[in-house]
Amino acid sequence: MTVTTDLRMRPAPRLPRLRGVNLTGLLLPALLLALWQTATSLEWVPPVFLPSPAATAEASWTMLTRQNLHLDFLASISIVAQAFVYGSVAAVALGVAAGLSKRVEQFFGPTFDTIRHIPGIAWLPLIVLWLGIGAPAKVVVIAKSVFFPVFLNTLEGIRNAEKRHIELAEVLTLTRWQLIRRVLVPSAIPSIMVSLRYSAGLAWALVVVAEGLSGLEGIGFLIFRAQGLLLTDQLVVCMVIIGAVGFAIDRGMYLLQRHILRWKQGFEG
Repeated sequence: MTVTTDLRMRPAPRLPRLRGVNLTGLLLPALLLALWQTATSLEWVPPVFLPSPAATAEASWTMLTRQNLHLDFLASISIVAQAFVYGSVAAVALGVAAGLSKRVEQFFGPTFDTIRHIPGIAWLPLIVLWLGIGAPAKVVVIAKSVFFPVFLNTLEGIRNAEKRHIELAEVLTLTRWQLIRRVLVPSAIPSIMVSLRYSAGLAWALVVVAEGLSGLEGIGFLIFRAQGLLLTDQLVVCMVIIGAVGFAIDRGMYLLQRHILRWKQGFEG
């Protein structure tokens, strides 16, 4: 008896998984690393413009052991954490208040709509005059940039509550507080979580600019110092740290979002 197999019916091969982790996302970084190594080995780019991966690794060890890289990293993380907490808490509180009351929205609306169009970095020189070049000035600037995306998404999340849910709450004679707690706030949580995830990454990106323009410590300061001294290997180290930490922040916020919104099922692609 002969058994024939139709090759067209076989499933497409998949990349292996390591303890449940799909390795597809590692393909592009591996290709970029190979291209980087090839470009430096064949001297397509002069070392002063693009150091090799080995030179970059050596520079990272030097910065960590001799230049207190960890202290600069902790300074940046501290500023980002403070700014994110202050900006997001204030934004959620005022966003809920404005979403629940037209009068509150009309009171804050014109002022907020004007201020949010002025970039946070444009405020930095003035705030530095008020607070100096220390951490408080950077916290204020970054908190301002965090505030508005969260505020607007919270406001719209409250206002976009399903009308049929509100009508059902009226039929069930829910109190004002019960309506807020059981209908309006849950309907706004998806929008709030998306804005928090976006703002966390934005805060980390902005701290680099703020420290570079005004400061004597932090990852941003190290980047601008490396540029001025033409220390390309240290510059690349800082860029790798920024990218890795930004990725970790985004993944952390994504996992938190999925945990909080585990009740909400949607299309997963």
